[in-house]
Amino acid sequence: MILSDGTIKKLIERGEIKIEPLEEKNIQASSIDLRLGGEIALYRMERIDIREKDLKVEKIELGEDGFWIEPKAFVLATTLEYIKLPDYITAFVEGRSSLGRLGLFIENAGWVDAGFEGQITLELYNANNCPIKLYKGMRICQIVLAKLDKRAQKAYRGKYLGQSGVTPSKIFMDFQDS
Repeated sequence: MILSDGTIKKLIERGEIKIEPLEEKNIQASSIDLRLGGEIALYRMERIDIREKDLKVEKIELGEDGFWIEPKAFVLATTLEYIKLPDYITAFVEGRSSLGRLGLFIENAGWVDAGFEGQITLELYNANNCPIKLYKGMRICQIVLAKLDKRAQKAYRGKYLGQSGVTPSKIFMDFQDS
């Protein structure tokens, strides 16, 4: 069941869902708009070996002037908001239609498991033929919250739990136990 604005507000008031900082105007009928945080990351490699631990990533602080995402470019970004979900609520990260209409694809791994806590790292791709300028604090995506049929038996405790800022891929960790 997807949560309505009234249910979302009640769960936030009761402290069951945490979103900080929260602007109440960003709570929509069935989602919450999240804003672009202050950091962008770009992979600076000719090739990526997914077993390699130390991928070369350039992190860029977003200033008042914003950031131009070039055509056909892929970057990582982060939400301004830090979220914490209980073990019975999951979330879907969705791009905003207004940005999609400009050719900006927001996320390609948009699932947030029940029990997740942290800032959300976003995958951004400019499918347009011209650069698109992004600004810190702009509404960049939305999360749609859904209630599980019962509490998760294995709430999220994975490698991205508690992440803060842009967090590059940690897929190398998948090979550590094999």
